[in-house]
Amino acid sequence: MSETIGSFVNEAHGSVHSGAGPQYNVYLQAAASRLREQAGTRRLAIAKSDRDHLDQRFVPPPRLQRAREELRRSHTVLVDGLPGSGRRTAALMLLHELSESRGSLHELPDTADDRTVSPLDAQDINDGDRLLLDLSEADESRYVAVQQALSDFRNSLLGHDAHLAVVLPHHLGYLLQSDLRRFTVEIGRPSAKRVLARHLRCEDIVPSAEELSGRDLAGYLAHAPMRGVAELAELADRIRHGRNTAGAERGFSDWLSAALSRQQDQSARVAADTSTEHGGRRRALMLSLAMFHGTTPGAVLQATNTLLDILSHPPDPVPRLDRADLHAEFDGIGAETQPDGRVWFRHTGYDSAVREHFWTFLPDIRRQLRDWFRICLAEPALTPRDRSQAVERFAEQSLRTDRPEDLAWLAHQWTGRGARAQLVADAAQALARGLDDDRHGRSFRQQIYEWSKSTETSTGLREVLIVVCSEAMARSHPDQALVRLHHLARGTQGSTGARAQVALTRLARSDDRLYRRMLDRLGAGITQKQWGVDIDLFLAVADPVRLVASRRVRESLAGCWNAALRRPVDSWSPTVRQWLDACADDRRRNCVLEVLVAACAADNRVSGQLYRVALDWQRADTRQAEVREDIVGCLLRKINTAQGIEPYPHSYEHTVRHRDRGTS
Repeated sequence: MSETIGSFVNEAHGSVHSGAGPQYNVYLQAAASRLREQAGTRRLAIAKSDRDHLDQRFVPPPRLQRAREELRRSHTVLVDGLPGSGRRTAALMLLHELSESRGSLHELPDTADDRTVSPLDAQDINDGDRLLLDLSEADESRYVAVQQALSDFRNSLLGHDAHLAVVLPHHLGYLLQSDLRRFTVEIGRPSAKRVLARHLRCEDIVPSAEELSGRDLAGYLAHAPMRGVAELAELADRIRHGRNTAGAERGFSDWLSAALSRQQDQSARVAADTSTEHGGRRRALMLSLAMFHGTTPGAVLQATNTLLDILSHPPDPVPRLDRADLHAEFDGIGAETQPDGRVWFRHTGYDSAVREHFWTFLPDIRRQLRDWFRICLAEPALTPRDRSQAVERFAEQSLRTDRPEDLAWLAHQWTGRGARAQLVADAAQALARGLDDDRHGRSFRQQIYEWSKSTETSTGLREVLIVVCSEAMARSHPDQALVRLHHLARGTQGSTGARAQVALTRLARSDDRLYRRMLDRLGAGITQKQWGVDIDLFLAVADPVRLVASRRVRESLAGCWNAALRRPVDSWSPTVRQWLDACADDRRRNCVLEVLVAACAADNRVSGQLYRVALDWQRADTRQAEVREDIVGCLLRKINTAQGIEPYPHSYEHTVRHRDRGTS
């Protein structure tokens, strides 16, 4: 009797991996699901469904009609206004109002990517397009460069009957060129009460005029010019949440009171509660609970001890049993454990105030807070919901205090060698949250571009980038998502590379403009003979029906087919058969066959291989023998014509026999 030596798993609390290399299992799906769930909160998204949602809640600001007239008259409008006035939303709605009969509405890339020329590329313009260019957070050099390129770009714009709305950086108004001032309209702030009422109405909440004129709300709205449209929308969302949780019987006044209490400034209370007289452990406990609000006492305690270690806080010399227990400590900071076993501050919104206090008034420990958060997220006791909420809280503070690099660093750490697979969703959320930020989104798009091109990017990070580009960036900046997925598909091997190719193909097929852009990129890569994978991508993307009537598209297809047909026959014959299937429709037959013939007519050997594949395809289905015979005959005649061979006035069979001799 022989014995088998090996490892046996009797019980597992996570995924079991019995092979080599990293294993992600369902974690990539969890990451994609988390980003899809949070997609509705992204302000930058300009997909049709998002624009319709925004249009229902949009309140036209003062002087929007002037901007509307300027856009229709000159096809260009530059939208200026104070921060918080809704400049981007106004520009987007101006474009949204235009006819959708041709072209598409998309945002112009705000990073250079693979380009080394002008910051504005006329190739981004198609007939009837509606283009958004957001410069609200541009630096001086980029703002000047865009203005210098805008004149030539506008000429191309007019030639395509396209429209452009530009969001100006109000803080750089002194750099606006004089020749562009005639296109500029400075919008005002919309009525705060009207904005709130419109958002509430969309949630089926219709307060009376008296309820909207109450003292508490009037006091809040008096400061609305300092808050902006986005915060009014957030207040409406909190009122909706109050209705859904407290119940309809409580009434609008109760929902409003609860919503306002969550937005009240509690900084004075937090400052008093975190004074030095209370000791470091108390403050560590407060921040830990604020960051992991609504988790278990054990998770909060673990985070507290980790924070004290990170900050090299001296240990408490008092014996453990002589110190207060967690129940007493929670009571001392105004928190309590709920019946479900989770800990919450008693005052609504207090957790947010604590987080803001620490990140604002202890700027010298922000790097340590980043390190602390990285360690805490590795705690297996946290549920996916706990982790998602914690990542959102950390991201909010990092972006508010202009430390976007902390989120990028965390994503890099959470996807490196040896990182827990459960952190994949957290890394994806951190990057998606950065992409969505008005001020720092561009830096994240640039960072992801650099990662997608680097050969040193880990497999785990590549997996996350595929999810982030396809689920988050593609919603707001699909052109840039396409570029990054293309680099990932080119430079990644194995199953991860295959996933990148699938994501890229899906994105390219989602829109005619992106499909044309993908063909142009593939054609350039194939011509330069730098990336063999580009031919594989072409065979996966190439569509015999889509836009084949366009001469520009046919030229791109023919150029790519020219390289593909020089590969072994088995690699391209399945795609050729699909193209021949499409020829059953007489309306597209000539265009499809002309592309194939143009790709190989100059090479007798390749033409012969193509023709033999077509003959095999013809014989494969006797039920459509006559149709297939006509298609193959048409292909042969086009090959003969392209090669300068006069068609013979004989029967089809004689012509076939002659062609077989000539191409064998």
